[in-house]
Amino acid sequence: MTPDLLEAGAQRLHARAAQQTTGQTASGGHAAGFSRIRTSQEVDVSHGRILYLEDVNVSFDGFKAIKHLSLDIAPGELRCIIGPNGAGKTTMMDIITGKTRPDSGTVFFGSTIDLLRHSEPEIAQLGIGRKFQKPTVFEQLTVYENLELALKTHKGVRASVFFKRGSEQAQRLIEVLHTIHLQDSLNRQAGLLSHGQKQWLEIGMLLTQDPKLLLLDEPVAGMTDQETERTAELFLSLKGKHSLVVVEHDMAFIKAISNTVTVLCEGAVLAQGPLAQVQADERVIEVYLGR
Repeated sequence: MTPDLLEAGAQRLHARAAQQTTGQTASGGHAAGFSRIRTSQEVDVSHGRILYLEDVNVSFDGFKAIKHLSLDIAPGELRCIIGPNGAGKTTMMDIITGKTRPDSGTVFFGSTIDLLRHSEPEIAQLGIGRKFQKPTVFEQLTVYENLELALKTHKGVRASVFFKRGSEQAQRLIEVLHTIHLQDSLNRQAGLLSHGQKQWLEIGMLLTQDPKLLLLDEPVAGMTDQETERTAELFLSLKGKHSLVVVEHDMAFIKAISNTVTVLCEGAVLAQGPLAQVQADERVIEVYLGR
């Protein structure tokens, strides 16, 4: 995050604190509590960015996996990340989700939430969902039960014990089923689904938690052509409602969904722009696409 954005965020914090001291807002209402700034419902995207990484560095036993990485994502954006194996794509996601702590750098969710101050579970609660390459679903449960379990899990252990699904939650599950194209398989055992359907189910499990940012690692690996096409349709339908960061190697899939593509190489951004521009970049051709 740039210094001017940090300063602007600090000014907003001081302004809200001043409002709380006086007990009145500009409109005459009582000011909200200071801690509300970090709730998952109030990610500050007033500067047009939902995710900021600036000058991030990570080393593992002397190997620099991430080198001065800077990246930002807009609200509702669908960004594709490509690059050769070992480029730092997975490590970047590990940093965003709190699995790996960087040696230095800044990682913000919106303008005011410093992700480096939060644990993995806290970051998930803030509204960042991550899907790994291999689908992880409860194969002995039905599609619907998987979604229902994900809805319960988001409420925490204690709340899950006393969870009672109401009409609003039931309607949300039905909406997610239609979104992921599994409305006709809601009572089917998850273990009987195809690979692509399992991927959709896991994405649906994330969607029940209403994430603001989705990190998706090689989502179409192993899919049939038809499943890949439907996944592209799914991601485009999510664009705008959620921000998506998609790590993928399938260039045809990337062409179908992307506006902006970021190329990572040796832990840093090598190139960024429309796919056609990136594909024509001599540096990208040399290290990733080949001739």
